Amino acid sequence: MRQENKFSLSIVIPVYNEEKYLNKLFEDLIKYFNNKSVELIVVDDGSSDNSNKIINDLKSKSNYEFSFKILKLETNSGKGKALQLGISKSSGEYLLLQDADLELDLKDSKEMYQIIQNNDEIKCIFGSRYLSGKLKKNNYFFNNLIGKINSLIFNIFFAQSLSDVHCGLKILHRSVIEKISLTVNDFGIEIDLASQIVRNKFFIYEYGVSYYFRTKRQGKKITWLDGIKSFYYLIKARFFDNSLSTNLSIIYSSIYMAYVGSHFGMGLGNTLFILIFFILGSVIGIHYKILSSSLIFLFIYVGSLFGKGNGTSLSVFIFFIIGVYIANKLKKSSIKLKFNHLF
Repeated sequence: MRQENKFSLSIVIPVYNEEKYLNKLFEDLIKYFNNKSVELIVVDDGSSDNSNKIINDLKSKSNYEFSFKILKLETNSGKGKALQLGISKSSGEYLLLQDADLELDLKDSKEMYQIIQNNDEIKCIFGSRYLSGKLKKNNYFFNNLIGKINSLIFNIFFAQSLSDVHCGLKILHRSVIEKISLTVNDFGIEIDLASQIVRNKFFIYEYGVSYYFRTKRQGKKITWLDGIKSFYYLIKARFFDNSLSTNLSIIYSSIYMAYVGSHFGMGLGNTLFILIFFILGSVIGIHYKILSSSLIFLFIYVGSLFGKGNGTSLSVFIFFIIGVYIANKLKKSSIKLKFNHLF
């Protein structure tokens, strides 16, 4: 069972072969977070260099006031696994997730903490490397491109407007942590975390941060291949990590929308319409239960009875919009009446 909030802030830092940066990291932690109300949890993810020795040497010093806890994974298990361990051992009212490689400035972390601490309505802030007018150093085009594409896909899948879902700097209130259960062990943890926050109806604020990109020679571990792997986590988080009722709605809506798409175009065009409508159906299934989804299908069917040729397509589109509008109204009403399991 989790302890009561003994600290105001828990800082969880996963470490894997970061011997070059730990001393400077520790200096910055003392500069910005040297307070008895702060709990520092460093998780050594099976480092093979001198990271563990340096961490223990730093803990033996007497020039800091915060609580200092060291956790160790015997083998390298991934950033996600290290964060899961650190989070499970934390007890602060707020939780700050911070990388150890100094790509992200602890000054920005301090600013984010002050913002969330002074506003009870804010429960979650993500750092964003793309929002600020702060100093940046980034010359890796493909990593940058894939990160932005992933954020765009995440926004489409989860109806969000985030600029940087992959940023490693995040701060969460304890109420958020208590609602989520992280399972991804590698860099996909960022998508796992963000998707669960959204599913639990927490609003994600963003704060522009400085960014100093490291090269592979300097110890950078994530690559553009990890970015591509994130596509899998996006699909998994949106279309598989759902309740049974939602998955049934996705299957149901995808099938009937593919059927609708089969009535448009010819040859290759017909196949393209089926694919587009199938994807559209999966999105409908995510947001609407089978009852409200059936209502949308009914309106589409009624629309197909009007017009000829292109006129039928226009009619179907208009009735589809009407169906979505009415289904959305019913969904909002059902939430108020506590019948949202039906709509």
